[in-house]
Amino acid sequence: MKNENGDKKINFDSLTAKQIGKLFPIQIVPYDPDWKTLFEQEKVLLTEVLGKYMPLHIEHFGSTSVEGLAAKPTIDILVETSNLSDEIKKVITEKLETIGYGNMNNAEKENKMTFGKGYDENYISAKTYHVHIRKKGNLPQDEIYFRDYLRQNADVRNEYAKLKYTLAEKYQFNREYYTQAKTAFIMEIMNTRV
Repeated sequence: MKNENGDKKINFDSLTAKQIGKLFPIQIVPYDPDWKTLFEQEKVLLTEVLGKYMPLHIEHFGSTSVEGLAAKPTIDILVETSNLSDEIKKVITEKLETIGYGNMNNAEKENKMTFGKGYDENYISAKTYHVHIRKKGNLPQDEIYFRDYLRQNADVRNEYAKLKYTLAEKYQFNREYYTQAKTAFIMEIMNTRV
Protein backbone atom coordinates (compact mmCIF):
# COMPACT_ATOMS: atom_id res chain seq x y z
CA MET A 1 0.00 0.00 0.00
CA LYS A 2 1.24 3.48 -0.86
CA ASN A 3 0.85 6.72 1.09
CA GLU A 4 -0.36 10.03 -0.35
CA ASN A 5 3.15 10.78 -1.69
CA GLY A 6 3.29 7.45 -3.53
CA ASP A 7 5.81 5.95 -1.09
CA LYS A 8 5.31 2.49 0.35
CA LYS A 9 3.55 2.69 3.73
CA ILE A 10 5.03 0.93 6.71
CA ASN A 11 3.19 -1.85 8.52
CA PHE A 12 3.94 -0.94 12.14
CA ASP A 13 2.61 -4.26 13.42
CA SER A 14 5.45 -6.09 11.63
CA LEU A 15 8.25 -3.94 13.10
CA THR A 16 10.03 -4.29 16.43
CA ALA A 17 10.44 -1.29 18.71
CA LYS A 18 14.15 -1.27 17.79
CA GLN A 19 13.35 -1.14 14.06
CA ILE A 20 10.88 1.70 14.57
CA GLY A 21 13.49 3.60 16.61
CA LYS A 22 16.06 3.29 13.82
CA LEU A 23 13.57 4.40 11.16
CA PHE A 24 12.11 7.26 13.17
CA PRO A 25 14.59 8.61 15.75
CA ILE A 26 13.37 10.87 18.54
CA GLN A 27 13.65 14.51 17.53
CA ILE A 28 12.54 17.33 19.83
CA VAL A 29 11.97 20.73 18.25
CA PRO A 30 10.92 24.12 19.63
CA TYR A 31 7.20 24.85 19.82
CA ASP A 32 5.63 25.64 16.45
CA PRO A 33 2.44 27.75 16.46
CA ASP A 34 1.42 25.98 13.22
CA TRP A 35 0.74 22.82 15.25
CA LYS A 36 -2.59 24.24 16.37
CA THR A 37 -3.55 24.98 12.75
CA LEU A 38 -2.44 21.51 11.63
CA PHE A 39 -4.67 20.00 14.31
CA GLU A 40 -7.66 22.12 13.27
CA GLN A 41 -7.20 21.16 9.60
CA GLU A 42 -6.88 17.48 10.45
CA LYS A 43 -9.94 17.67 12.71
CA VAL A 44 -12.00 18.91 9.74
CA LEU A 45 -10.64 16.13 7.54
CA LEU A 46 -11.33 13.45 10.16
CA THR A 47 -14.87 14.74 10.66
CA GLU A 48 -15.54 14.64 6.92
CA VAL A 49 -14.06 11.17 6.39
CA LEU A 50 -15.69 9.46 9.35
CA GLY A 51 -19.11 10.57 8.11
CA LYS A 52 -21.93 8.81 9.94
CA TYR A 53 -19.35 7.37 12.33
CA MET A 54 -18.81 10.96 13.42
CA PRO A 55 -16.94 11.09 16.70
CA LEU A 56 -18.57 12.67 19.69
CA HIS A 57 -15.44 14.60 20.51
CA ILE A 58 -12.10 15.44 18.84
CA GLU A 59 -9.33 17.01 20.89
CA HIS A 60 -5.67 18.00 20.47
CA PHE A 61 -3.49 16.56 23.21
CA GLY A 62 0.14 15.64 23.80
CA SER A 63 3.06 18.05 23.78
CA THR A 64 2.18 19.76 20.48
CA SER A 65 -1.05 20.93 22.14
CA VAL A 66 0.80 22.92 24.81
CA GLU A 67 1.79 26.41 23.65
CA GLY A 68 5.50 27.05 24.23
CA LEU A 69 6.43 23.39 24.82
CA ALA A 70 9.18 21.76 22.77
CA ALA A 71 7.98 18.46 21.34
CA LYS A 72 8.35 15.68 18.85
CA PRO A 73 6.58 17.27 15.85
CA THR A 74 3.71 14.79 15.82
CA ILE A 75 0.15 16.02 16.25
CA ASP A 76 -1.69 13.77 18.72
CA ILE A 77 -5.44 13.72 18.19
CA LEU A 78 -7.94 12.16 20.56
CA VAL A 79 -11.24 10.96 19.07
CA GLU A 80 -14.12 9.80 21.26
CA THR A 81 -16.84 7.68 19.63
CA SER A 82 -20.06 6.18 20.97
CA ASN A 83 -19.40 2.74 19.49
CA LEU A 84 -16.32 0.65 18.77
CA SER A 85 -17.88 -2.62 17.70
CA ASP A 86 -15.78 -4.87 15.48
CA GLU A 87 -17.77 -3.71 12.44
CA ILE A 88 -17.22 -0.03 13.22
CA LYS A 89 -13.51 -0.63 13.91
CA LYS A 90 -13.22 -2.12 10.43
CA VAL A 91 -15.05 0.83 8.83
CA ILE A 92 -12.96 3.38 10.76
CA THR A 93 -9.76 1.59 9.69
CA GLU A 94 -10.84 1.59 6.04
CA LYS A 95 -11.92 5.23 6.10
CA LEU A 96 -8.73 6.43 7.81
CA GLU A 97 -6.63 4.50 5.29
CA THR A 98 -8.18 6.62 2.51
CA ILE A 99 -6.55 9.72 4.03
CA GLY A 100 -3.15 8.15 4.69
CA TYR A 101 -3.52 6.69 8.19
CA GLY A 102 -1.99 3.32 8.96
CA ASN A 103 -2.84 0.91 11.73
CA MET A 104 -0.35 1.21 14.58
CA ASN A 105 0.45 -1.44 17.16
CA ASN A 106 -2.62 -3.05 18.76
CA ALA A 107 -5.05 -0.80 16.91
CA GLU A 108 -7.82 -3.35 17.33
CA LYS A 109 -7.70 -3.57 21.12
CA GLU A 110 -11.02 -3.35 22.86
CA ASN A 111 -12.24 0.22 23.39
CA LYS A 112 -9.25 1.88 21.70
CA MET A 113 -7.43 2.16 18.37
CA THR A 114 -4.33 4.07 17.31
CA PHE A 115 -3.35 5.19 13.81
CA GLY A 116 -0.34 7.01 12.36
CA LYS A 117 0.00 9.25 9.33
CA GLY A 118 3.04 10.82 7.69
CA TYR A 119 5.39 7.86 8.12
CA ASP A 120 6.92 6.20 5.08
CA GLU A 121 10.05 4.27 4.17
CA ASN A 122 11.93 7.48 3.40
CA TYR A 123 10.51 9.43 6.36
CA ILE A 124 10.12 12.45 4.06
CA SER A 125 6.90 13.81 5.54
CA ALA A 126 7.30 16.93 7.64
CA LYS A 127 3.83 16.38 9.10
CA THR A 128 3.08 13.35 11.25
CA TYR A 129 -0.10 12.59 13.13
CA HIS A 130 -1.30 10.02 15.65
CA VAL A 131 -5.04 9.49 16.00
CA HIS A 132 -6.10 7.81 19.24
CA ILE A 133 -9.68 6.55 19.06
CA ARG A 134 -11.47 5.74 22.31
CA LYS A 135 -14.95 4.53 23.10
CA LYS A 136 -17.00 7.04 25.08
CA GLY A 137 -16.00 6.89 28.72
CA ASN A 138 -12.49 5.60 27.94
CA LEU A 139 -10.72 8.88 27.26
CA PRO A 140 -7.17 9.06 28.61
CA GLN A 141 -8.02 11.50 31.38
CA ASP A 142 -4.46 11.47 32.73
CA GLU A 143 -3.12 12.80 29.43
CA ILE A 144 -5.74 15.55 29.34
CA TYR A 145 -4.99 16.55 32.94
CA PHE A 146 -1.24 16.60 32.23
CA ARG A 147 -1.76 18.71 29.10
CA ASP A 148 -3.91 21.22 30.99
CA TYR A 149 -1.44 21.35 33.90
CA LEU A 150 1.44 22.18 31.53
CA ARG A 151 -0.68 24.83 29.81
CA GLN A 152 -1.21 26.54 33.16
CA ASN A 153 2.29 26.15 34.68
CA ALA A 154 5.11 27.69 32.63
CA ASP A 155 7.91 26.68 35.03
CA VAL A 156 6.85 23.03 34.97
CA ARG A 157 6.40 23.19 31.19
CA ASN A 158 9.97 24.51 30.79
CA GLU A 159 11.34 21.85 33.13
CA TYR A 160 9.55 19.17 31.13
CA ALA A 161 10.99 20.55 27.87
CA LYS A 162 14.53 20.34 29.28
CA LEU A 163 13.91 16.76 30.35
CA LYS A 164 12.62 15.86 26.90
CA TYR A 165 15.68 17.31 25.16
CA THR A 166 17.98 15.37 27.50
CA LEU A 167 16.08 12.11 27.05
CA ALA A 168 15.85 12.53 23.29
CA GLU A 169 19.62 12.76 23.12
CA LYS A 170 20.08 9.74 25.39
CA TYR A 171 17.39 7.56 23.78
CA GLN A 172 17.35 8.92 20.23
CA PHE A 173 16.73 5.48 18.70
CA ASN A 174 14.57 3.94 21.42
CA ARG A 175 11.07 5.37 21.68
CA GLU A 176 10.07 2.96 24.45
CA TYR A 177 12.95 3.98 26.75
CA TYR A 178 12.34 7.63 25.95
CA THR A 179 8.68 7.32 26.96
CA GLN A 180 9.45 5.26 30.07
CA ALA A 181 12.09 7.75 31.21
CA LYS A 182 9.50 10.56 31.25
CA THR A 183 7.17 8.55 33.51
CA ALA A 184 8.55 9.70 36.89
CA PHE A 185 8.15 13.36 35.93
CA ILE A 186 4.63 12.79 34.63
CA MET A 187 3.59 10.77 37.68
CA GLU A 188 4.83 13.52 39.99
CA ILE A 189 2.44 15.93 38.22
CA MET A 190 -0.38 13.39 38.22
CA ASN A 191 -0.01 12.97 41.98
CA THR A 192 -0.84 16.68 42.43
CA ARG A 193 -4.44 15.94 41.42
CA VAL A 194 -6.96 16.46 44.16
